[in-house]
Amino acid sequence: QVQLVESGGGLVQPGGSLRLSCVTSGITFESYTMGWYRQAPGKQRELVATIRRSGITNYADSVKGRFTISRDNAKNMVSLQMNSLEPEDTAVYYCNARFGKDYWGQGTQVTVSS
Repeated sequence: QVQLVESGGGLVQPGGSLRLSCVTSGITFESYTMGWYRQAPGKQRELVATIRRSGITNYADSVKGRFTISRDNAKNMVSLQMNSLEPEDTAVYYCNARFGKDYWGQGTQVTVSS
């Protein structure tokens, strides 16, 4: 059974930081491209960042320079360090594992508000 479990969301003030983590089980983690996506109320789910098995990363323009994705193959975990958070970053953040097929976590809420 495949499981992706996110943690680390919460409420933060503008300019603050949060670190999201996603621990996986049931997949050969090192073979998968891992990613973070987000969905704000009334909007479609959008790409935030991905990291390939090679370590090559890709970011949405809106988060470049502020967010950093990383992976730890020994721990079957992918993380997203989010700095200089803005109210526009408020969304449910989802962990994704892709290797032909997509697997998703249940999501974690990030709210950026004063």
